[in-house]
Amino acid sequence: MTHLAKLTFKTVSKSILRDPVIARRDKVIAALEEQALVLAAALEGKDHIKLRSKWMINDQGERVLVKTQRRVKPWFFAQDGGWYVQCRYGARVIAADGKNNALFVNALKDVTVVLEALTSAAAAGELDAVLAKTALRQPTVKPGAARANADG
Repeated sequence: MTHLAKLTFKTVSKSILRDPVIARRDKVIAALEEQALVLAAALEGKDHIKLRSKWMINDQGERVLVKTQRRVKPWFFAQDGGWYVQCRYGARVIAADGKNNALFVNALKDVTVVLEALTSAAAAGELDAVLAKTALRQPTVKPGAARANADG
């Protein structure tokens, strides 16, 4: 009798336990909560720093886990005598209302209201269609590719 004969074999496919719509909502809500921390630091005149773990090679040639600091970029900026707030999904700016990509407020302290409204909208599912559209990968077209296809 072989060693494998004692084992039980089955065919299985891994099921996805998490709905992608809920995963996108949670990702945006977590990012908006972090932006609230960025805003709190900005109101104090500081940068919000996040610690991350990173593998590096030290002087002896050994791989070691090092904690490094990373500044979190704010989603709000001053322009036109006020503050614009953009909601992002990853690195992409989303159009929260379907056509405009920013919200305008007069003062930096008013950004809190916008972040809370965006968080509530994301939790209620109002941003699901926009997030699904933003999450789709756009095929990249290399310069001259359309011309090359027309010639061929």
